[in-house]
Amino acid sequence: MRLVRLLLLSVVVILGDNNFDGPALYQITEPVTHAECPTWDSRNNLLYYVDVWPGTIYSYNYTSKELTSITLQGPISPVVPSKSNPNLLIAGIGRTIVAVQWNREDGTYTSKTLLTLAEDKPDSNMNDGKADKEGRIWFGTMDQDADTVNHPDRGTLYKITKNLSSPEVMIAPVNVSNGLVWNKANNKFYYIDSPTQQIAEYDYDDTSGEISNRRVTFYLKDHGLDASPDGMTIDEDDNLWVALYGGGSVIKVNPTTGDLLGRFPIPAESVTSVMWGGPDLDILFITTSRIGLTEEQIMKQPGAGSVFALTNLGTKGVPVFEADIIDSI
Repeated sequence: MRLVRLLLLSVVVILGDNNFDGPALYQITEPVTHAECPTWDSRNNLLYYVDVWPGTIYSYNYTSKELTSITLQGPISPVVPSKSNPNLLIAGIGRTIVAVQWNREDGTYTSKTLLTLAEDKPDSNMNDGKADKEGRIWFGTMDQDADTVNHPDRGTLYKITKNLSSPEVMIAPVNVSNGLVWNKANNKFYYIDSPTQQIAEYDYDDTSGEISNRRVTFYLKDHGLDASPDGMTIDEDDNLWVALYGGGSVIKVNPTTGDLLGRFPIPAESVTSVMWGGPDLDILFITTSRIGLTEEQIMKQPGAGSVFALTNLGTKGVPVFEADIIDSI
């Protein structure tokens, strides 16, 4: 286990109308290769995120500013806290879903394999995922090399319940299964297949866990945005906040009207995901990547691969749902 006490690394103030009470951006971690899948655990006051390819899970303690980590075997994404135990995580490693019991006091962990997805697509990996209100987990896959030009339609979005032997295909085929979120009323489900450059909206039935009536609620090209939508979260006003991979920014979208409400620059071209956190859920944590960048590009964006915190946004998030598919290992 790696334990680091972090100091504030850098601050970038995003100016608007000379309003010093406006949004401010803080770099809160050192860079890794490909930071992804941030999620907030209010019980422990922790932000979890991963560095995908080394297989590392990080936890950032909001109060102490300490960063701890464990490294598993294989590319890891996503990671979801478990309802039954605040130290139990459900994670994707390759195509396998595992339960990880992490003792942060002594740095030890144990893990248990729960099931393997996409048996018919051995060259795929899991990508983004979350738990719904009932504790079911929704994990999506993508082609291992993200080569959707030569290898299209190799991804799937699955729903997994306590009946671990029967994962249900929810959306297929997809290319790069990515951001997903539910609205406050819990009757809408939003989903991103990145290469489509679209955010899709579905009607959602929480009792059955079923989705229906797909429609496009936001298309990036209609707003002059040439980037890939990646991770996504939602605020208390039901506006979507979306990471733009290759777009160096986070956008705020009204999914009801399809309006682009704002764009917030991030000093990293590859923005991977977003998640509300902090004691009041009013801090937008943002993960980024430096994978594929040249040394010259890294010199121009040295914070690429870091986690950032965007504050003073005038809104906040909603509590994160926890996985309820296993009680202990």
